[in-house]
Amino acid sequence: MFDINDVIQIAVSAVAGVLVGAVGAAVVNRIGLNSSRRKLKESIENSEQQAQKLLAEAQKAGENRKKELLLQAKEEIHKSRLELEKDLKDRKQEIAREKTRLEQKEESLDRKLESLEAKDEQLDERFRDVQRIEEKAKELERQKVLELERVSGLSLDDARSQVLETARNDYRHDMAVMLRSMEEEAKESANEKAREIIVGAIQRYAADYVSENTVSVVALPSDEMKGRIIGREGRNIRAIETLTGVDLIIDDTPEAVVLSSFDPIRREIARITLEKLIQDGRIHPARIEEMADKARKEVEQTIRQEGDRVAFDTGIMGLHPEILKLLGRLRYRTSYGQNVLQHVVEVCWLAGMMASELGLDVMMAKRAGLLHDIGKAADFEMEGSHITLGAELARKYKEGPEVINAIMSHHGDEEPNSLISVLVAAADAISAARPGARRENLEAYIKRIQKLEEIANSFEGVEKSYAIQAGREIRVMVKPETVRDDDMILKAREIARRIEEELDYPGQIKVHIIRESRAMEYAK
Repeated sequence: MFDINDVIQIAVSAVAGVLVGAVGAAVVNRIGLNSSRRKLKESIENSEQQAQKLLAEAQKAGENRKKELLLQAKEEIHKSRLELEKDLKDRKQEIAREKTRLEQKEESLDRKLESLEAKDEQLDERFRDVQRIEEKAKELERQKVLELERVSGLSLDDARSQVLETARNDYRHDMAVMLRSMEEEAKESANEKAREIIVGAIQRYAADYVSENTVSVVALPSDEMKGRIIGREGRNIRAIETLTGVDLIIDDTPEAVVLSSFDPIRREIARITLEKLIQDGRIHPARIEEMADKARKEVEQTIRQEGDRVAFDTGIMGLHPEILKLLGRLRYRTSYGQNVLQHVVEVCWLAGMMASELGLDVMMAKRAGLLHDIGKAADFEMEGSHITLGAELARKYKEGPEVINAIMSHHGDEEPNSLISVLVAAADAISAARPGARRENLEAYIKRIQKLEEIANSFEGVEKSYAIQAGREIRVMVKPETVRDDDMILKAREIARRIEEELDYPGQIKVHIIRESRAMEYAK
């Protein structure tokens, strides 16, 4: 079948041919070819007939195509109508089924609701019966109590007090045994876990050293140097003491000068100044002033470098620059022979390791451990203990409440309000109490041992007490005729509580009570 567009194109081509023929005829007419005019006319007539024929065929083909398209459209419309009617029928059936199912569920729920209402009425009736029975029982109980009070001549409160007192006396032994059993079980599990955590932390952290001997003694190349340090009429030694704030002790000690000052940083500046003067050889007031200024700048630079190094080594970021300087100053601070900077670094690592084992905030534990003794960097210049000074400095430089509480509670001045504060106190005790960490004044040690024994001897039934293990354990001998086995655990608890209230000590003290019964007879 011809497409309508093809037919139109053929018609246009025919008309174009006719026009071309007409133009050609005109041209031939102009040049005088009269003989071909007749032929051209005939050609034009033939072309017109052909064009009319082609137009008629094109119209017929267009009509046929139009009928075919209409027929196809009717078929598609009929097909779509059938599909829509089928879909509508299926949906109506589905809706009918869903409606039937919902009606069935509604009937089932109605039946259940009626059943629940019936059960609710039954429960209400039973509740009223129970209330009537309870009221009757209370009335009978009241009458029984009144009759018992009349017969016994005691009120209910008096009888209760007597029964409780009798039970307290009868079951004191059972209570002590139960308490001992519960404590042993708790201690067994808690001590085992605590030992694992603490031992693991100590094994993982291995410091180069925690204790050092800080002796401000400057070695001299010869005793002749002592005279040069003193100077004419003592002008050199006075200049050194004035510029550094340190007392120089020049005695009969061979080839040595002792520096005396409560401020460790001043003592360090004086030591460096004196060593530079000895190395330079020129000792006079102007040179002393120059060397003291250089030594002061050198110590300040060392303080800054130490603070930055500690923060970098421990991985604690965001510390205030003034806090870093205070940490650097701890390099020149000692406590019972233990270098405080090494001590706080050790506490930082130990607290962080234990916090990791317990699933706590490791960085917060390390931060609190590093800053727990920050007050010792300023206790030579400001009034107050290192605990209060440390808390003030932490508040001043915007440290968090957990860090401040750890500073305040690591010596028991304040109750810890978080597990991190408890870990910092434990790490501080581990670092300070480990063998060789600190030197203790002999007189203070003897007084502590005597006070420990006095506390134990002050209790009734104690025969003798002995402090052993450098004061970390006290063994108490009790009189067997006065103290029973049941009372020993209670007595140990009371002694431990008194020790906690009246003594300051690192670590913990074990209270060990011993009761021994002896029988003696002579065979004659």
